[in-house]
Amino acid sequence: MNRIFTLFFLLISLSLSAQQESITGNVTDENAQALPGVTIQLKGTQTGTVTDFDGNFNIKAELGQTLVFTFVGFEKKEVEITTTTINVQLVSGTNLEEVVLVGSRNRSRTVTESAVPVDVLDVEELQVSVPQVNVNQILNYVAPSFTSTTQSLSDGTDHIDPASLRGLGPDQVLVLINGKRRHTSSLINVNGTFGRGSVGTDLNAIPAAAIKRIEVLRDGAAAQYGSDAIAGVINVVLKDEVNTLNINVTTGANVSRNANEQTGGMDGESINVAASYGIPLGDKGGFINFSGDFDYRDAYNRMKAWEGSIFNAYNAVEWQAYQDNADLSSLSNQQIQNYAQEVDYFSADFKNEIAQANDRATLQNLLGRNVTEEELAARGLNRSDFNMRVGQSALRGGRLFANFALPLDDNGTELYAFSGLSSRKGNAAGFYRLPNQSRTYTPYYINGFLPEINSKISDKSFAAGIRGKVGDWDVDFSNTWGENEFMYFIDNTSNASLEGTSPTSFDAGGFSFSQNTTNLDVSQFFPQLFEGFNVAFGGEYRLENYNIIAGEEKSYAQYTADGTVITNASQQPTTDFFGNARAGGAQVFPGFSPDNAISRQRNSVAAYADFEADVTKDLLLTFAGRFENYSDFGSTLNFKVASRYKLTDNINLRAAVNTGFRAPSLHQIYYNSTSTVFNDEGNPVQVGTFSNDSRAAKLLGIPDLKEETSKSASLGITAKIPDANLTITADAYFVAIDDRVVYTGRFSDDDPDSEISQILRSANAEAAAFFANAIDTESKGLDIVLTQNTYFDNGWKLKNDLAGTFTRTQRVGDIHASPLLQNKLDTYFSEDNRIYLEEAVPRTKINLTNVLTVEDFNFFLRNVYFGEVTQPSNTLANQEVYSGKVVTDLSVGYNFSESINLTLGANNLFDLYPDRNRIEDNRSSGRFDWPRNAQFGIGGRYLFARLNLKLQ
Repeated sequence: MNRIFTLFFLLISLSLSAQQESITGNVTDENAQALPGVTIQLKGTQTGTVTDFDGNFNIKAELGQTLVFTFVGFEKKEVEITTTTINVQLVSGTNLEEVVLVGSRNRSRTVTESAVPVDVLDVEELQVSVPQVNVNQILNYVAPSFTSTTQSLSDGTDHIDPASLRGLGPDQVLVLINGKRRHTSSLINVNGTFGRGSVGTDLNAIPAAAIKRIEVLRDGAAAQYGSDAIAGVINVVLKDEVNTLNINVTTGANVSRNANEQTGGMDGESINVAASYGIPLGDKGGFINFSGDFDYRDAYNRMKAWEGSIFNAYNAVEWQAYQDNADLSSLSNQQIQNYAQEVDYFSADFKNEIAQANDRATLQNLLGRNVTEEELAARGLNRSDFNMRVGQSALRGGRLFANFALPLDDNGTELYAFSGLSSRKGNAAGFYRLPNQSRTYTPYYINGFLPEINSKISDKSFAAGIRGKVGDWDVDFSNTWGENEFMYFIDNTSNASLEGTSPTSFDAGGFSFSQNTTNLDVSQFFPQLFEGFNVAFGGEYRLENYNIIAGEEKSYAQYTADGTVITNASQQPTTDFFGNARAGGAQVFPGFSPDNAISRQRNSVAAYADFEADVTKDLLLTFAGRFENYSDFGSTLNFKVASRYKLTDNINLRAAVNTGFRAPSLHQIYYNSTSTVFNDEGNPVQVGTFSNDSRAAKLLGIPDLKEETSKSASLGITAKIPDANLTITADAYFVAIDDRVVYTGRFSDDDPDSEISQILRSANAEAAAFFANAIDTESKGLDIVLTQNTYFDNGWKLKNDLAGTFTRTQRVGDIHASPLLQNKLDTYFSEDNRIYLEEAVPRTKINLTNVLTVEDFNFFLRNVYFGEVTQPSNTLANQEVYSGKVVTDLSVGYNFSESINLTLGANNLFDLYPDRNRIEDNRSSGRFDWPRNAQFGIGGRYLFARLNLKLQ
């Protein structure tokens, strides 16, 4: 940290040594009329000003720098500073809004002129002020229709956050980079989180330092872009800046009354170091931009103390033997009776009963009693010594991206490419394995143990293409490849069935997913047809591959007493003192076995056509159609019709209707494993996930997966009030999805001789779950966005953004189940699954952001309202509702020079927490004082400092 401050002050002194001048001037329109309120900014810096009522301005700058002049309704103009007096004339007739790449294939379409709602988020601007540094959390606090929360105690989902758009699933949002399809994660969410049973895209594999802006299309777009776009599209546009070195260092920590197991103080420390630099190529505007970051975050814990039982009387006997260095693995009845006499707090009568016991069964009956409080005192321990880690996992990782373009001639022919490389290592903890549980081999772990899941996530991608003119047509040919790999390494644990021969660390295997997409896109704009007519068509070929990689044998197998792997129901596993079978596999995450290991692939071919016509100056009509054929389930044809009508120059109406689809992911079709999940009472259950082509699925009548299909409609209005510098958009929408894929509840069989029971035992599982097209859903909502800028006489500028989303998703119609499952519908689509679908993310989310620029100061204030959510539970009485909360972010930045900015601030300034759990089952004996699906997490107040360096 001292080195950072040394560098900081060194750069300040260097920057202040540069010679600055007072640059003055006047800004007018074509008619020589003064323009007040024109924004003037030093290019590549946060320094700027605005013109006064007479169009005059004054700004400190160096000769050779560039001033950028922008004003609503006028063309942007850049002027190099060669003198201290600069007079500028702006040309009217051009809307300064950002031209967007999604929602329309007309390359000149802007946000309020589009037929569908699109949000444009300037990530470069956000990075200066906001507390968040990863893409998921930046979007979570900026885009109300987007929701993502860091998970806890959810296996792999602790390391890759599921994300939602308009309350729909993570796999119903398509992610693009520079307009090209991004591959999804290899992780499928099967634990207790929102998005259960879905596969999302790992947005955090993309460094925020590499991003110029993010476009969020809030409308169904499968007819334009293909599968996964039912809820909308997120397009990440990479930086193309050159000759500027951007360095960003952010450090912070949670400073909260509930930090450190609710004792208060500071925890969850984090640091992120990011940089980007672009190099110009050739003399036609070519470039290559490199961006990357490295970050580290520490774990934090919000559990106060375990309140349940910990020790039984046999553990007390073991403790006495442990003190005597005896072999705990084979205590005889006589040894047990002898050591019991040494336990000080055992009553004389109890010791006498133990001494008179004639067999093991009698001893088992006597020594099962709870002696937690007495044994804690005897061992000098506290209840908090048996806590889990309830809070964010620890992560360490780095990302590197490159963005490249090279014009080949003066006619627009261009080579382009972009690539990314990401590596993250995570550390999360599971449920504490207590000494009185058969899952704990106490000769190894006399006080139990907290098992850890270590993840290694690697992500690679590369895209390349060429675009240019062929005759009068714009042609773009590209190929995009990406791969995500997720590997598990389990530590501080054991395979209980191996007892004393078990390792304490395991390679549990993992999975990978790769995708290669080849696109040909052709378009032409015909200005002579109507008021302009854009035609686009093209094709796509996509190849996908999904792999499950087996772990080492001891990570998944269950063993008999002689160390033989159990392969059939006649073999008996090792048992604890009480005769309970000891679980096989690595505690907290059993590894993938060779029976789980697979390698599956599929391909798809698509063709699309897209027409967009400005029929008149006021009426825009668009039509898109797309045909896709998948090698594993067949074909689908979808369409989209959208329109925008200008009521006035400043008021537009827009509407869209479309059909859509989402192909079931290879993960959903073929994923199979055994993992530990927890029931409503917080007790562990080994659940086997079986693929739809398995024998277990056939016995229960689970059908093969097919595509989800959707119908949606939206209606909106956009308005601009130039005199108030105000823009308003409001869009209502309806989305109906048929045959939605869900992760079922847990099936079990009480008949130990049934085939289902035998299958479960062979998979080291107590229950079975599947993926199935089980339900139909409807989503309804309203999105509202208001943006307003205020310019003051003294050059101050205030930007205000108010955005809100109001949405509701619910199951409609009957549950789609086979005749064999008609009496098990509550399991097939369980009540907790309904809540994950309908009520686990806020239905209402409102964001009010205010940014005030005062000379060299920048004040950032944001209030985000996260609406209520419900506790997922199969028990109706446990479905607590947690009220909505307003989270406040505040930061203050100061420009020491054009090159250096320091920002200090807070996320969750007032240290707000979700409602506490009131129902004991949800508290799980003190494990969860707050809900696991909290709307905005349970970290509390986060304070941060950020140093921004921009060197040219």
